[in-house]
Amino acid sequence: MRIYLVGGAVRDQLLGRPEGDRDHVVTGARPDDLLALGYKPVGKDFPVFLHPRSGEEYALARTERKHGRGYHGFLFQADPSVTLEQDLARRDLTINAIAQDEHGTLIDPYGGARDIAARVLRHVSSAFAEDPVRLLRVARFAARFAPLGFRVADETMALLRQMVAEGEVDHLVPERVWAETRKALAEPQPSAFLRVLREAGALRVLFPELDALYGVPQRAEFHPEIDTGVHLEMVLDAAAAIAPGDDLVGFCALTHDLGKALTPLDELPRHVMHEQRGVAPLRALAARLKVPTEHAALAELVCREHLNAHRALELKPATVLKLLAALDALRRPERLETFLAACLADKRGRLGHEHDDYPPAAYLRQARAAAAAVTAASFVAQGLAGPAIGAAMERARVAAIAQLKA
Repeated sequence: MRIYLVGGAVRDQLLGRPEGDRDHVVTGARPDDLLALGYKPVGKDFPVFLHPRSGEEYALARTERKHGRGYHGFLFQADPSVTLEQDLARRDLTINAIAQDEHGTLIDPYGGARDIAARVLRHVSSAFAEDPVRLLRVARFAARFAPLGFRVADETMALLRQMVAEGEVDHLVPERVWAETRKALAEPQPSAFLRVLREAGALRVLFPELDALYGVPQRAEFHPEIDTGVHLEMVLDAAAAIAPGDDLVGFCALTHDLGKALTPLDELPRHVMHEQRGVAPLRALAARLKVPTEHAALAELVCREHLNAHRALELKPATVLKLLAALDALRRPERLETFLAACLADKRGRLGHEHDDYPPAAYLRQARAAAAAVTAASFVAQGLAGPAIGAAMERARVAAIAQLKA
């Protein structure tokens, strides 16, 4: 029996990045061998075990063979005859198909270390095309490693296009699309996720609402980048910089401008009412991908209200209170912070405005604090009851917000 460290931990060592999960492959062993050593079985489809002390994952070396469409159609073989090289061959990218033995020696039959040095995302073999989830994974790895200069190899991009043309991505279930998208939104450069999907032809299949934004013009005085799709990419990357690892902010950024794809041609490059027009496609996207309720709800608020946030200093105090109420910000201040992060990303996601200040954020935080300071106690003491208390509190909160500009 031999044990090897594999995958992301080895890759990240070579990149000088902090290691994440440490996964291992075991060759020359059967399930009973690991059970006898105290390993705990966790794999459903193939033999995977947790180390009795470290809790790290150990999988028996295996091969896999396609026998159907989509990503469920695989037959697995895991027995002592399967070699390390065979196990590595089934992996998606060469940078993830490197192993390390107990002495620290690399086993790299597919040139992963070379591709790390060259900053290339390259598929291991033609078997890559058998699993449509891998298309999403390549796009997600692009979002992670684009800041380091990684690009998708030409032959891998050609394979991704072939997978789309042959309908493999049509068999992706919503849960897997959302799971990979959610991870991509938490990466340092989510725009790369969109670019890879778009270049492969998969964006129009999986996210037609986003694909429709490309080529739609905006007014140059407000958006020097002009193209709405380019703006979306810039907003996504701004969101990743403002709220690193926060996929909720990322999803709000992703969907904030969907209405611009629905602007009548004779109104371009203006986008009057794009906030309202964006709600229907956002709801359709969220329902199709089974997006979590809070993600969908906050994204809709950002879609509808981001222009009100930008002009918050010009709004009437009563309108500001309505905005805070829509966000439920008095009870849940964290929702206001998510909203403001997405709106700041929209502000900075424009050519030449990447470092703009955002005065509305401070004002809306102050307005929330002023409104939240008004409680029912004093009105109850005055003898008010029922709806009269609510009405009095609303008047007092509007007055407290008005005082901020006095």
